Amino acid sequence: MSENKQKTGRIAIPYLLTIFIGLLVVGGLAFGLYKYLGIGKEEAPPKPQPRNGIATASYEDSHTLLLILDEPEMECSSTFVLMRSIPRDKKLLFIGVPSNSVAVVNGSQESLKGSYERGGGDAAREFVQTAIGVNIDRYMVFGPDAFKKVCDIFGGVTFGVDVDIVGLQKDVPEQYLNSEQIEKFVTYPLFDDGEFGRAFRTASLLSNMVNQTDTKRIADSFDMNFDTIINMVTKTDVTSVDYGKKKNAIKYMFNYGTSMGLSIVIDGTESGDDFVPSSSFISNLPTEYFAEDRKDA
Repeated sequence: MSENKQKTGRIAIPYLLTIFIGLLVVGGLAFGLYKYLGIGKEEAPPKPQPRNGIATASYEDSHTLLLILDEPEMECSSTFVLMRSIPRDKKLLFIGVPSNSVAVVNGSQESLKGSYERGGGDAAREFVQTAIGVNIDRYMVFGPDAFKKVCDIFGGVTFGVDVDIVGLQKDVPEQYLNSEQIEKFVTYPLFDDGEFGRAFRTASLLSNMVNQTDTKRIADSFDMNFDTIINMVTKTDVTSVDYGKKKNAIKYMFNYGTSMGLSIVIDGTESGDDFVPSSSFISNLPTEYFAEDRKDA
């Protein structure tokens, strides 16, 4: 009996060792195959990407557009606003330019209104460049449909109306204005402070409209909206190549900027029916807003 137990024990031990070694071999092969195939592998979370793939902008992305609202059927003159875009600082400056501004251009005194009526956007740009001493990269002339489309894209504006205009309320501090009401307001010809006041209100309204919009939405839809507007404007020298060079910086500004809209109006004095820009304003404007020699920090 004991001899049989000893024989069984001698047989069982090698048998168990063989099974154990076999399990190790098979298990090792299975583990290697498991790793090779990547089964059960935990993926590291992807690194967050900047919105729209935009990291930053430089001062070289700064640019200036002369915006012109031309509605011949209205009783007012065309409306002129200079827009200075500084994406690096996330600032969008609107400068109202009175249409009755006068300056000496190419040796003769001219008005902005007269220059535009004589030579269109190119002549208006040359006048403003000469009158206030800054470089203007491009111009865009908006008819009523293109202007209202821009206002619709930004979502209108809440703004104070200080004159009696049919369809608008004067007795409230602020009211929401849709695109048609905005058009009616900025083309009103009877402001007490004349073309200076109209230019000031237009620039202020545009800056408020930028500050009140959903800037992330504007950035995300900028390509589509550019294509829409560029096909609606009356005339412009802005090209798709120009847009391609600046669009990432513009999107950066709208993605990360807050309260970036600013507005001013050209300072000066009335002389009869003419507006004469202030020489001190002109000399300070390029230094404060149009410096071309700034370096990135």
